[in-house]
Amino acid sequence: MIPDTIHIGCLNCGGGEMLRQGDEIIAKLNTVIYGGFGGWCIKADSEYIYYPNEELPWDEYPVLQDFETLARKEPHRDWRAILTLPLREAEYQRQGENRWVLIRTSEGFA
Repeated sequence: MIPDTIHIGCLNCGGGEMLRQGDEIIAKLNTVIYGGFGGWCIKADSEYIYYPNEELPWDEYPVLQDFETLARKEPHRDWRAILTLPLREAEYQRQGENRWVLIRTSEGFA
């Protein structure tokens, strides 16, 4: 179920990783899991699985599909993809195969 208040990106972006499906907002599996001034991390059961090196070239960052593949091998774990940016935050929880559902959103850290 979509949270009551949704932040669909900041004034400069439209939350490009989001895809509305019925009553849910899910992350697209081709979302680039990048680092930089903010960025993404992947957790499983609160353990960091991936925290990106912010100095990688864009085309060397993994995509969410890479972590979906890992999650299929350990489906019992609580998988999260967390985006933290200056003007936007979003947390997606894996809720079944190919379903990373938005469970939390806010205005970011700036």
